[in-house]
Amino acid sequence: MKEKILIVDDDEGVRQVLSQSLSEAGYRISSAESGEKAVSAVREETFDLVILDMVLPRVDGMEVLKEITALRPEMPVVMITGYASVETAIKAMKMGAVDYIVKPFRMEEVELVVGKALERSHLRRENVYLRRQLETTYGVHNITGQSPVMRRIFALIEQVASSRSTVLITGASGTGKELVARALHFNGDRRNRPFVSVNCGGIPDTLLEDELFGHVKGAFTDAVADRPGRFESADTGTLFLDEIGNMSMSLQIKLLRVLQEREFLPLGGTKKVQVDVRIIAATNMNLKAMMEEGKFREDLYYRLNVIHIQLPSLRERSEDVPLLIQHFLNKYCREMNVPAKRFTPEAMKALMEFSWPGNVRQLENVIERAVALSFGKLELGPEDLPRDILDEGLVEMPVLHVGGDGFSLDEVLADYEQRMLYQALEHAGWVKTRAAELLKIKRTTLIEKMKRLGIPLKGAVERGTSPLASGEAETIEPATEPGAHN
Repeated sequence: MKEKILIVDDDEGVRQVLSQSLSEAGYRISSAESGEKAVSAVREETFDLVILDMVLPRVDGMEVLKEITALRPEMPVVMITGYASVETAIKAMKMGAVDYIVKPFRMEEVELVVGKALERSHLRRENVYLRRQLETTYGVHNITGQSPVMRRIFALIEQVASSRSTVLITGASGTGKELVARALHFNGDRRNRPFVSVNCGGIPDTLLEDELFGHVKGAFTDAVADRPGRFESADTGTLFLDEIGNMSMSLQIKLLRVLQEREFLPLGGTKKVQVDVRIIAATNMNLKAMMEEGKFREDLYYRLNVIHIQLPSLRERSEDVPLLIQHFLNKYCREMNVPAKRFTPEAMKALMEFSWPGNVRQLENVIERAVALSFGKLELGPEDLPRDILDEGLVEMPVLHVGGDGFSLDEVLADYEQRMLYQALEHAGWVKTRAAELLKIKRTTLIEKMKRLGIPLKGAVERGTSPLASGEAETIEPATEPGAHN
């Protein structure tokens, strides 16, 4: 839809020229000859842009600007002024106007100013929308769990989210440390400021210092320009230091100094940079044991460990597993645009009895994989689960009993045969030759049965993922959303 512009000027000639030219440029135009009518129009409808003359009868442009920004703070305003009032126009920009046009003007200049103002407005709206999406995504209510230990963690997050104190999040891999860090940020006072994440274990030590503190031009051979580090990028916001236990002792000293003094020197720099950054650190290591071994500084540990959040492993909150299964089922059915699915009792039993060494991340990957490979099925059984889960739970196919009304033997056998084929293919990693050997049949027979029973010959290709190799290698490796469950 075309953007709508309100032109406010008491000079009818100016209104006509602007209206005609901007209409021809593809905008929808409304106009008002006074400040009162302009304010009334803004109250009644939303405009994408207001072009406002500085000098108006009765109520001047500055007062009208004040009224408009109070009513619609997101609505951009461009001022029209004469050469003698440029200083006043600059003052108007400080009050909220996005730009100004000087009389006499050329329409090419007006269209350029209007285009830039609308582009900035669109970007601002997108940023607001994305920030709201982030707040919705990382709200405490989006961390699934009703176990007592998780309820205590939720209460602690809400209690300390707006604090400036540093937080240390500990827990095994896959327990959701980054999710908690983002929840702390987006539920606190800094939610509208930057959230910057650094994986201290994923960056070589020689590069991590530059990544954190930045450098000035000429600091080293390739330093052709100044480059701000993550601390400077996170100013007024939150810096999340993941895998803090992997940081070298020399960098630990520099980090401690930043925490103490709230300032640092970029590489090669002589002028200190002051920052207001809240630090959230996370690790799956035992920092106390590392302190005793001389691998982690004791003073830094106590600086980081002001507020400690210990995340439990999934086996410590097993009552949350059914909730997490349903949450991820809903999530991936929605993302893959497929009907809602459910697990059979046998499959649920296997999922509940599994030890989940990879914690929530592993569970999420298993559910995503099951949905991706379900091929139109509404009910997911043991054959839809990875073989390590079946092996640990010693899952067997369900025993059939003849009821009073009987049943169709052909249908039952076909269903049972399909399940057995799926299970064999899973155990063989979808390598058909191996699956045929497990079933004691020929590979060609297996392929004929797969075709007859509607089992895709190349399961890895079905959802847009590629097999690890051509021909036989058709194993699926479920994708992991970056940072979803650290």
